[in-house]
Amino acid sequence: MRDFWIIFKQSFWTKAKTKSFVITTLIVIAGIFLMSNISSIISKIEEAGIFGDEVNRNEVMVIDESNRLLEPLQNQLSLSDSEIVLVASSESVKELEQNIKDEEITSFLQLSLDESNTIQAVYTSENANAIEQPMNIQEALQSVQTNIKAESLELTGEEVGQLFTPIQFQQDAVVDSSKSEEELSQARGLVYVLIFVIYFAVFYYSNMIAMEVATEKSSRVMEIIISSVSPVKHMFAKIAGVGTLGLLQIALFGLVGFAALKTSSSDLTSGVFTFFGFSNVRISTMIFAVVFFLLGYFLYATLAALLGSLVSRTEDVQQLLLPMTFLIIIASFIAFSGIGNPEAGYVQVASYIPFFTPLVMFLRVGMLDLPIWEPILGIAIMLVSIFILGWFGSRVYRGGVLMYGASQSLKDIKKAIQLGKS
Repeated sequence: MRDFWIIFKQSFWTKAKTKSFVITTLIVIAGIFLMSNISSIISKIEEAGIFGDEVNRNEVMVIDESNRLLEPLQNQLSLSDSEIVLVASSESVKELEQNIKDEEITSFLQLSLDESNTIQAVYTSENANAIEQPMNIQEALQSVQTNIKAESLELTGEEVGQLFTPIQFQQDAVVDSSKSEEELSQARGLVYVLIFVIYFAVFYYSNMIAMEVATEKSSRVMEIIISSVSPVKHMFAKIAGVGTLGLLQIALFGLVGFAALKTSSSDLTSGVFTFFGFSNVRISTMIFAVVFFLLGYFLYATLAALLGSLVSRTEDVQQLLLPMTFLIIIASFIAFSGIGNPEAGYVQVASYIPFFTPLVMFLRVGMLDLPIWEPILGIAIMLVSIFILGWFGSRVYRGGVLMYGASQSLKDIKKAIQLGKS
């Protein structure tokens, strides 16, 4: 065990001290804090006018040809908590267009009523990329239009309210494993994020192991190591070392993300967080996320170490890892497509295929109320697969680390096994 822990520590600290790892970690941490406070940062920048933009983008100039739409429209915008401010203008359309070009204003609105008391509105801005502001104005104008029509039909406020009373629509499911629509909405975003994290982590750290093995072979250090430590012990020590580093890095990102959200001006129940459902995280979902991350990592890391032992140059690693890369990509496609329909037949079948289980079974666990035996069966299949791949991988690794020269084909696995026996 002493040799195992020496290689474990060497693999851990070698990667932890590399500039690329440190820089990547710092960039991600900075990105987490930036994204969690992006709304307040943007508002501060706009208030300070750092970029020299003194134009109030919430201010919209209005040409009201009817002389009766400006006030009710502003009142309607105020009721919807909109920050849009309407300012009456006596200038012509041409003059206002020139003001936009001169960056004196950002937009203006033309309002009029036809013979049937239908509102005619034209919103003009510098380009067509503005979406939120004209959409808010359009919704407010629709409400104003409703009030105008109600007055012309002599409808009371109560009658108008009855006319637009929404129907009561509820979606139920017969299958016991199905969650309610509210539960699905809360789980969908969280599962989406965690699937991406598992996909990224498994792919990134598995590649890291393959590159580590190839680097030692290319520098001939491997020959010295193998002369004193068994190849099997060397392989699993590297997998454990890089895996521990990966877990610590992800845990650090999680803690930083939690701290960033706690210190930001946003809460976990409004804005984008209503989609991600972070305010209603189930403990079981997080536990399964950790379990399937670990199992997926060890499965793909063993495969990566096997493939990495077949190459002598780091330039050849990516080419030989293509089959593994395709497996991860296919698993992610199935998982992401299954978010909309987690009970689809192909999703259920794929959740029991070892190389797809970490992502697809986790999807089903997060989106459905599965009987406990299904994720347990998936975990058992993963453990058996890791054991078999570890046994086979150690045989390939034993001979592969001693192979030098051009090696860019999976056919070299047979050669590595034969070399390992001798």
